[in-house]
Amino acid sequence: MVSGQCAASSSALQSTFLPSTAANSFADRTLGGNGAILRSGFPILSQSVPRQLPQIMAVASEKAQEAKLWGGRFEKPVTEAVTKFSESVSYDKRLYSQDLKGSRAHCKMLAAQGLMTDSDRDTILKGLDEIEARIERGDFTWRADREDVHMNVEAALIELVGEPAKKLHTARSRNDQVITDVRLWCRDAIDGLLERIQTLQVALVRLAIANQDLVVPGYTHMQRAQPILVPHLLLAYVEQLDRDAGRLRDCRSRLNFSSLGSCALAGTGLPIDRHMTAKELGFSGPLRNSVDGVMDRDFLLELLSANAIIGVHLSRLAEEWVLYASEEFGFITPSDAVSTGSSIMPQKKNPDPMELVRGKSARIIGSLTTVLVLCKGLPSAYNRDLQEDKEPLFDSVETVQGILEVTAEFADNVTFNADRLAKSLPAGHLDATTLADYLVKKGMPFRTSHDVVGRAVAVAVKEKIELQDLTLEQFRALDPIFEEDVYGYLGVTNSVSKFISYGSTGAERVAEQLEYWKERLSQ
Repeated sequence: MVSGQCAASSSALQSTFLPSTAANSFADRTLGGNGAILRSGFPILSQSVPRQLPQIMAVASEKAQEAKLWGGRFEKPVTEAVTKFSESVSYDKRLYSQDLKGSRAHCKMLAAQGLMTDSDRDTILKGLDEIEARIERGDFTWRADREDVHMNVEAALIELVGEPAKKLHTARSRNDQVITDVRLWCRDAIDGLLERIQTLQVALVRLAIANQDLVVPGYTHMQRAQPILVPHLLLAYVEQLDRDAGRLRDCRSRLNFSSLGSCALAGTGLPIDRHMTAKELGFSGPLRNSVDGVMDRDFLLELLSANAIIGVHLSRLAEEWVLYASEEFGFITPSDAVSTGSSIMPQKKNPDPMELVRGKSARIIGSLTTVLVLCKGLPSAYNRDLQEDKEPLFDSVETVQGILEVTAEFADNVTFNADRLAKSLPAGHLDATTLADYLVKKGMPFRTSHDVVGRAVAVAVKEKIELQDLTLEQFRALDPIFEEDVYGYLGVTNSVSKFISYGSTGAERVAEQLEYWKERLSQ
């Protein structure tokens, strides 16, 4: 497993398979109550830097603007409207941790290559540490006229340590700097999402164990089809989440290459060591082509795509649970801890969290669509349009974080209603396919057995009874192949017991699946 994916220890995860007796918080469930799910610097909502514009100093409105670090060839400052329109610091400041990491690695490399002195290196590193401390204390002033997180940090560093700070941007452009920051951010984001996926898988497996022998009607086309065990249905979503995790791990592997040193697009004539900075930042290596290094956002699209698929999977689960919680189905009852009421109808108890999961999946899909359209018409290398990739990225990750968390919370606070399920199972002739299999075992071709059972269902429908209520004489009137042993195949309990194929809903096969996931999720 990728280091940092799973914060919980094996023993802690194993213990989570015990049925939950109380509605525990997500943080308590995962890391013993401290809630510190993510490694330092990961952009969890409650810890990320607020992005409200009023907290950013709108220096553009002042009469005398600060000279831009890039402004040597310009005679006039940009207008206030352009400053407001162009700034990205209101949202990209959440990249500060990744930006500081990249700057530290770059600084150490420049010193190692003789492009700055060791003294300047130490001065810069000390200044970067002080800036990080100020940001984390909330004492750092983010300025809109400094445009973005990179220029805010660099300008503050120059103010703090003076001339040595001006050497930090040697052999570096904001073009390679920002994509390096985003790669680091996405890598951390994936690690956090993988933890949340595993937490949800554990919650679903725990719910499956608590309902190991319970049978639920299985549906196709929203029509009753065949009986299945509740654990079998729940484990279907565990499997889907596992593939979701696999896509994220694949994405992490492909994005884990460094753009730093690509500079604006052409690289540099200075003797930098890109392998050193890549290693310092935990990348697998530097990207081979400097134009590609600043140009492509395919890794970001891949992450957004993986997130969209997670959103679709959880939206389908949410839809099923919303239906199951209705009076018409009544298969599940969410606890009060994960339900809401109506402002006008006092009797209502709504599974709102699942409705929101279903709704928020649209935002996640929308974020992917936004960045796909953003990238589709761009010429090579860096274009300012790419500034617009960050808000949908941040929103996608944070929304997926939220729906994974609340779905796990819901799974820990829902009860399957055994009595209601038992009363609902006779309807719909769910054992018809098992009856067809019975005839196949007697030597009858399946298409013929399908026809015979269809006629048996017609008789049962006409007499308003179930297949198991037909007499042997009625069965023999359809075909003399029927014998007394047919009744061992009829009824939902008998029907479920006849499923023996690998991955099927038979009790033995489901038990195998449960054991597999208990062991897998405890590693």
